[in-house]
Amino acid sequence: MAPFWKVITREEAEQLYADIKPLESERVHIQYCLDRVLGEDIISEVDVPHFPRSNMDGYAVRAEDTYGASESSPITLKIVGKVDMGKVADLSISPGEVAHIATGGMLPEGADAMVMVEYTEAPENDRVAIKRAVAPGEHIVSIGEDIKRGQLLLKKGNRLRAQDIGVLAAVGVTEVAVHRRPRVGILSTGDEIVPPEVEPKPGQVRGTNIYTLSALTVKFGGEPIDFGIVRDEFETLKEKIAAAIQSCDIVAISGGSSVGTQDITLCVIKSFEAKGILAHGVAIRPGKPTIQALVSGKPVIGLPGHPVSAAVVYGLLVKPIIYRLTGASENLSEQAAIRARLSQNVPSPSGREDYVRVTLRREGDLWWADPIFGKSGAITTLTKADGLVKIDLELEGLEEGQWVEVKPF
Repeated sequence: MAPFWKVITREEAEQLYADIKPLESERVHIQYCLDRVLGEDIISEVDVPHFPRSNMDGYAVRAEDTYGASESSPITLKIVGKVDMGKVADLSISPGEVAHIATGGMLPEGADAMVMVEYTEAPENDRVAIKRAVAPGEHIVSIGEDIKRGQLLLKKGNRLRAQDIGVLAAVGVTEVAVHRRPRVGILSTGDEIVPPEVEPKPGQVRGTNIYTLSALTVKFGGEPIDFGIVRDEFETLKEKIAAAIQSCDIVAISGGSSVGTQDITLCVIKSFEAKGILAHGVAIRPGKPTIQALVSGKPVIGLPGHPVSAAVVYGLLVKPIIYRLTGASENLSEQAAIRARLSQNVPSPSGREDYVRVTLRREGDLWWADPIFGKSGAITTLTKADGLVKIDLELEGLEEGQWVEVKPF
């Protein structure tokens, strides 16, 4: 076990779970696949479109019949019919002929281009004046121009977006293999904690961490399982953690990770497996008293009890585990950092990464980051913040006017 006062870096903490493999896949209808992670490559078995179609309202033509046409010298061609939407084009175009066609209509045989209706004069006596020349292929979509048969559409590990689901529907795929969402057992410890619906007595506080961590779990692609608030009693806590380990893929415990006499989470986790504790203490602020363990092959994380610390550590250390279990690539899901200038000095002790809450404001072409100072027990510092700024562990703070990268919430 790594002793608490000999802490490890965040990078080392992340690597403790680097060997975790994605969970098994399950087949799910695409209607329920938003934000799910693909467990297979998707290769199209069809061409899209599977027939040549118009991309505009107007007239299907032979391009060479329009050469030389202009506003001042239009070319008159014969209208031989109309292509109805959703129907097979049952006519053909010969030299000197056109057919009226709407957007999405099937291009008739013999036609190789479209003239937009805006570049024609109103038809008269089955003839229409073409006022602009077009090239072969203009304003039409050829067979397979959008998607070709055999084309790799989506890669395994992609987190499915709304547009991806639309593409799946376009090629007739209605069910896909997606990795199962990790079940995250969440519990909160502390004799002083009461449920939010209970009026706290003096010395008590309402528990917020289960709700915050559950929401973060959903955001990161997991399924939260609420194991409730547990008193600081060894056997009671052990029973709850055992149930969570048995039924979940990850267990997150908020509270009881420090070194105080009442903090029993470490002892309970150690009681499951002698070598279960991987580390105790990470060089970050907030969140130094973090426990990392592996019990029955499943990650068990002891988070600080302070709301800000718990949320920050969850985002830094538990989110990557959820991503690994879902098979997702982290960079596919992350919001890009916002480059901003710091509005005031921020001190920080050397030797640990500091995560500073900031608000963002725009002045002209620049973003400014305003630090929010407050203790890790003050959850409102998170609700006011737009994101976090990381201060590297070798630095002793940041200076006013310095460029920083703000990671949005």
